[in-house]
Amino acid sequence: MADNARAKRLADLIREVVAQKLQRGIKDPRLGSKVTITDTRVTGDLREATVFYTVYGDDEERAEAAAGLESAKGVLRSAVGQAAGVKFTPTLTFVADALPDTAKTIEDLLDKARASDAKVREVSAGAAFAGEPDPYKKPGEDEDDAAE
Repeated sequence: MADNARAKRLADLIREVVAQKLQRGIKDPRLGSKVTITDTRVTGDLREATVFYTVYGDDEERAEAAAGLESAKGVLRSAVGQAAGVKFTPTLTFVADALPDTAKTIEDLLDKARASDAKVREVSAGAAFAGEPDPYKKPGEDEDDAAE
């Protein structure tokens, strides 16, 4: 079993090699500049690598990119094997990264919260306190009230 530092270095190398090969080496029109490699994880035994990617576009473009990556898997694994120089080249598994969708959901929730805060600010703009403006007792006030 390899150490975590070696697995991390191999994952970084795989990410760079796959990204460069997608940009320059693969002529598949389904991939092009639409695919972005976001992260790579390698198992502890260095046998399997999971490559996370995003595709900026609609669902049809995402499906085309997934099919393009599956068809280019052998070429990409060969490039990784040449660059890594390890005894066994890891098998590549491509997984669509949900990060952009998650970020969009969080942005939508934050927009709702901002709108709700603005509504509360509008309602409370002309409001007055329910009791006295300064509800805290100050030293010496009790003595003044007792003297009267």
